[in-house]
Amino acid sequence: MTDKLNFSEEEWKERLSPACFHICRKKGTERPFENEFWNSHEKGAYHCAACDQKLFVSEDKYDSGSGWPSFLRPADPDSILLHPDNSAGMERIEVLCSRCDSHLGHVFDDGPPPTGKRFCLNSGALKFHS
Repeated sequence: MTDKLNFSEEEWKERLSPACFHICRKKGTERPFENEFWNSHEKGAYHCAACDQKLFVSEDKYDSGSGWPSFLRPADPDSILLHPDNSAGMERIEVLCSRCDSHLGHVFDDGPPPTGKRFCLNSGALKFHS
């Protein structure tokens, strides 16, 4: 992880597109099966759309059937933070970028081996590098 970014919400709003700001800073989500990376099979790495920190790699991406990009594990465990999320009447674990605290999605314990994890992320919180 590189140095922590601490912009004000107004600064983030100026730096990010409205859709990215809604997802990353306001903990929004996008529609399943109608987002950029849910069905992508390109080889490369997925970075935070807000700060460009490397988060996940295509080798760990799989089709979970959820309609969002899903991964077995982060590229580096230190690139993400996990926090309890009890919003929307559900108990979930939120996934955040460790560099800028942007909301990425959630992690669930219903993924395939070897990790059993499903990091279910918003395409709008990600930037792809081939």
